[in-house]
Amino acid sequence: MKHLIFFLSFTIVQFTIHAQMNVYPTHWWVGMKNPSLQLMVHSTKDINKNVIVTDPAITITSVHQPENKHYLFIDIVIKPNAQTGNYTFQFGDKSILQYELKKRETGHSNLHQGVHSSDLVYLIMPDRFSNGNKSNDAFSDLKDSISDRNNPYARHGGDIAGIVSKLDNLKKIGVTTLWMTPMMENDMPRMQEGKYWMSGYHGYWITNHYNVDKRLGSNDEYKNLVKVAHQKGMKIIQDAVYNHVGVYHNTVVDLPMKSWLNQWDSYQGANHREEVFMDPYASNIDKKIMIGGWFVPHLPDLNLANPYCAKFIIQNTIWSTEEFGLDGWRVDTYKYCDEKFLNEINIALEKEYPQLTFFGEAWTNSVPASAYFARNNIKASFNHNLHGVIDFPLNNAILEAVNQPFGWTEGIMKVYMTLSQDFLYQDPNKNCIFLDNHDTNRFFSIIGEDLSKYKMALGLLFTLRGIPQVYYGTEILMKNFKDPNDAAVRKDYPGGWVSDSINKFDSKQLSSNELDAYNFFGKLANYRKTSLPLTIGKTKQFIPQNGIYVYFKTYKDQTLMCVVNTNNDQSELQLDRFIESMKGFSKSMDVLNDNKKEPLAKKFVISAKSFNMYELVK
Repeated sequence: MKHLIFFLSFTIVQFTIHAQMNVYPTHWWVGMKNPSLQLMVHSTKDINKNVIVTDPAITITSVHQPENKHYLFIDIVIKPNAQTGNYTFQFGDKSILQYELKKRETGHSNLHQGVHSSDLVYLIMPDRFSNGNKSNDAFSDLKDSISDRNNPYARHGGDIAGIVSKLDNLKKIGVTTLWMTPMMENDMPRMQEGKYWMSGYHGYWITNHYNVDKRLGSNDEYKNLVKVAHQKGMKIIQDAVYNHVGVYHNTVVDLPMKSWLNQWDSYQGANHREEVFMDPYASNIDKKIMIGGWFVPHLPDLNLANPYCAKFIIQNTIWSTEEFGLDGWRVDTYKYCDEKFLNEINIALEKEYPQLTFFGEAWTNSVPASAYFARNNIKASFNHNLHGVIDFPLNNAILEAVNQPFGWTEGIMKVYMTLSQDFLYQDPNKNCIFLDNHDTNRFFSIIGEDLSKYKMALGLLFTLRGIPQVYYGTEILMKNFKDPNDAAVRKDYPGGWVSDSINKFDSKQLSSNELDAYNFFGKLANYRKTSLPLTIGKTKQFIPQNGIYVYFKTYKDQTLMCVVNTNNDQSELQLDRFIESMKGFSKSMDVLNDNKKEPLAKKFVISAKSFNMYELVK
């Protein structure tokens, strides 16, 4: 490919000037469950492949040098008696590499907790959330050296320090977990997408897997964020990108081997059709293009069927989990990755961290397709072992429920129909459910800025099965469509910068509608935190009738009745139909309104376009 040839030739010129040796993973730990490790050594000159380690606590089992002799892959075994400290690798040309083994973090017990249906995940794009340290907004030695809040396609300066400063605000409204778009270095110039020149402010153009982007902060600052979050009873999910890297990534600028990337005679984009994996009639070329096609020319597609490339990504994911103390992973572009690799990395993560959670972004067109990429009950040609998926079918169903009139397969019936297919998943509670994210139109705009629809949809999100996720600013009605592109739905959180005229982190500065939404969000989210029926209870749903959907959440002797009225008029709901879930209860309490216990009547009057929740009392 033309752009790869350019970078390779450029690299050769650079390497004649000076030499430098780097190793990945940059360090490791004693006491890991898997004692094997593959070191990828990279130099700016040819590396002598004759290598020994001077300490018997480490054994070299194999050495591989690919066609690019700037690289050496050294397989080692770390023995149980290995101590912390530096270990010396000596090469035949007298070169020396010092490799450090560290002690694993044991400072606090709530590491690698996993994320569950009892959590509420809050998605943050760090560059757009809050600027806590103006000194790291821009750096002249990076390829994109500009920070300009007046340019929607440039970096704006949000950072780790800003997130730390807002943790209490988020905890107050019921957030338990932060998921941030990728934190690692994106040292890329602005790249053209369509007619716009975009910066990598979102984090998905990774150029170094072992350094936090210094415009966001440092590795130590990231570790501190995780530690402070844990101290506050909160968790951290990291965003992973297995499928591709930025074109200035060190392994692209100087390719270890041609097969490191999925390469084509001319540029080939992915076809984005996940159906090829489950289609019994699929052609081989369509499968190849789905796996090996590139997203855009500046995002080289990693060949994860290459064992060395696969090991590089697997070990980095374990390294990040250990280094930063993470609780889970959200995996970007999951369906585009080599399937065997995906199961392999999930097994490796579970071996080291049995409680860790990982769910994948498989943007699919149907429930069976979503279930295919998770642990499922489907007889298919390949069995995935992913805990759960980002649940796009349920997302679509909720949005249709509040936007479409009721019909045989339309409106709220779509939620019922979608959930009725949960038998395809081994555990649908491990799916991440959502209303919007950084790749979609803002939820409040999709529903026509209708506060009643907002409460209906948020009520569904917080009470249906799965791990609920909200996008930053949902609680204050941030809005917009992707017009002209994604930047329009990734605007700065008002008040995240000291120069902002309005600070919407301060509830006193919210408009009346924003305050109404904020209070509803916080009340329901905080109630959910301590409600076992909502978080781990069983669901029983009844077929929607006349635009009204009723379902029950039960844990032991605790039962909640949820009622969604999608009609434009108030409706009368007869309760005798639900006797199998209401038997034995004599009173009800309106959780979202007066909290008064009232005797159960034979019917409820349900307000127009509303979400209602009643706690049943014996």
